[in-house]
Amino acid sequence: MTYEIIPLGDLAVRISFEDSIKEETNARIRQFILKLEKEKVPGVIELVPAYTSVTVYYEPERITYANIKRKLEEVYLSPAESQLPVPIVYEIPAFYGGDMGPDLAYVAKYHGLSEQDVINLHANREYLIYMMGFMPGFPYLGGMPKKLAVPRLEQPRFSVFPGSIGIGGSQTGIYPSDAPSGWRILGATPIRLYDPEEHEPFLLSAGNYIKFVPINQEEFFTIKEMGNSYQLKTYTKG
Repeated sequence: MTYEIIPLGDLAVRISFEDSIKEETNARIRQFILKLEKEKVPGVIELVPAYTSVTVYYEPERITYANIKRKLEEVYLSPAESQLPVPIVYEIPAFYGGDMGPDLAYVAKYHGLSEQDVINLHANREYLIYMMGFMPGFPYLGGMPKKLAVPRLEQPRFSVFPGSIGIGGSQTGIYPSDAPSGWRILGATPIRLYDPEEHEPFLLSAGNYIKFVPINQEEFFTIKEMGNSYQLKTYTKG
């Protein structure tokens, strides 16, 4: 197992793990973060995990680059002292097609599939949340079938519905708010992933999983009207 530590300006440092995106790498990243958080290193402000790396933001007046690099090396090489938390799988209701999924037909035609085939391939599988980013509450998911990969839009849309479920290349994700998007939109979820008014504004977190569960249009609007009173179904993985 190799790693690389490089500075990012004078306020951050990045430790990179393997080059490939896979669940084993994600587990190593989460284990590293657990160990580093336990150390409570003075001067460390924030840890930001990505697919194959962790960026550590720090205060240079409290800890030098040389010292934080040395600390990161120590933590990386130290043995794991605790097990990772058992992941939670969130069952995300998803309405595919219609006005909410304007690109479902395109994805089906691109792969020579029926629209139902696309839905069957995309739904009812567990997607690992590798990281959160790009916009508040947006989950980057791994585990989408390669058979569903499609090119992004040549001209991005100015905006998509909050909750839109899209495919960009070989990735899939959910837009928690209305935003410009070049991804192909298959459908949408009525679940609110990000609510800044809540004590815990983010529904999802890296290291857990989601599973899209198909619903019809009537169910979509019923759940949406229920808002925060809707009880999202979850279960522990494994």
